[in-house]
Amino acid sequence: MLLENKVVIVTGGSRGIGRAIALASAREGADVAINYWRDNDQSYGKASAVESIVGEIEALGRRAIAVEGNVAERETGIELVRRTVEAFGRVDVLSSNAGICPFHAFLDMPLSVYETTVAVNLNGAFYVTQAAANQMKTQGTGGAIVATSSISALVGGGMQTHYTPTKAGVHSLMQSCAIALGAYGIRCNSVMPGTIATDLNADDLSDAGKRAYMEKRIPLGRLGAPDDVAQCVVFLASDRARYVTGASLLVDGGLFVNLQ
Repeated sequence: MLLENKVVIVTGGSRGIGRAIALASAREGADVAINYWRDNDQSYGKASAVESIVGEIEALGRRAIAVEGNVAERETGIELVRRTVEAFGRVDVLSSNAGICPFHAFLDMPLSVYETTVAVNLNGAFYVTQAAANQMKTQGTGGAIVATSSISALVGGGMQTHYTPTKAGVHSLMQSCAIALGAYGIRCNSVMPGTIATDLNADDLSDAGKRAYMEKRIPLGRLGAPDDVAQCVVFLASDRARYVTGASLLVDGGLFVNLQ
């Protein structure tokens, strides 16, 4: 029970990697506050995605709340932290995970696509990290912040010229926050997923040939699953990583070293 009786916030927590992080945290003993954006709240069977994940966490014997809001708006992070403290009394861990990746060519990219990607992926990470860190400082008991960056922070992508800079920014944000917040016992790290099979890239990987090509480039021979990332987030959030801060952990099946 690596997170026993901890309180964890997960942004973008109703689907994909965020959903896996929320579930993994609950399985390790945490109560979980899930941020989600209503436009992305697709159905899981008869329930919405967020209703489903809250139910699964409660079925594990842990408590959960869902707080709707777009992380690109500064007030969302502040309200998310306020509601979490109201429900559970404190914040021990933040998983800053919310992100978008609308693939698009560079030369004709609409300004709105670029600006929205930056607003959600980078500004959103900054806002929610600042809000959670202020609460952790007030509590005086330290904490852990783990941001979802990407292998794309380290490599280019012709259809991701708007996306890769945001993930490099998230990685850099955690490095700087590790320095800024270390005095308060707040650790800041990032995970860098490789090709993880989620609904974010489902269309891109629907082509069987492209999927096979991607799998062939990965030394472990398969695409990643959301829980592969979630388990690493849980480790970095736990006391087993008590002397780890300012670090980034590639979760890519060896893809990056193979590209080198």
